[in-house]
Amino acid sequence: MASSPPALLVRVEAARIDAGAELENLTRGRTDVGALVSFLGLCRDEGGALAALEIEHYPGMAEAEIGRVAAQALERWPLQGLLVVHRFGVIVPGEAIVLVAMLARHRGEAFAAAEFLMDYLKTSAPFWKKQRLAAGGDAGWVEAKAQDEAAAARWDD
Repeated sequence: MASSPPALLVRVEAARIDAGAELENLTRGRTDVGALVSFLGLCRDEGGALAALEIEHYPGMAEAEIGRVAAQALERWPLQGLLVVHRFGVIVPGEAIVLVAMLARHRGEAFAAAEFLMDYLKTSAPFWKKQRLAAGGDAGWVEAKAQDEAAAARWDD
């Protein structure tokens, strides 16, 4: 049986992420894969200090840029499918912010591609994040951390 073409799905939306349903949809009818690797990023409360995370983006631009980098992942690794769902708006601790999932024949390329996409999303994706504090007010815009930048640098050619 011939392999199906790779699925490339990128969405940026305000709706809560149903990871189970997303992964079921991604794998439905796919008998050409041996690995599904996923990452679900959650909003944490920063020790009780954070009431919410507010994420902003430019509609259309964010999807296009994530799609461009996702296409790079499809070129670098022999994937059968790739999914990125990223939320925007107000996200409270415990809720999902991002879901990244990779389908591949073998786990190695699926893990590598998932790390590549998450490193990009953490450091370079066109999102702006502001922390709303539990005590009131906000802590300003969130910058990429040095360890995130170092992790992303390993993918530079």
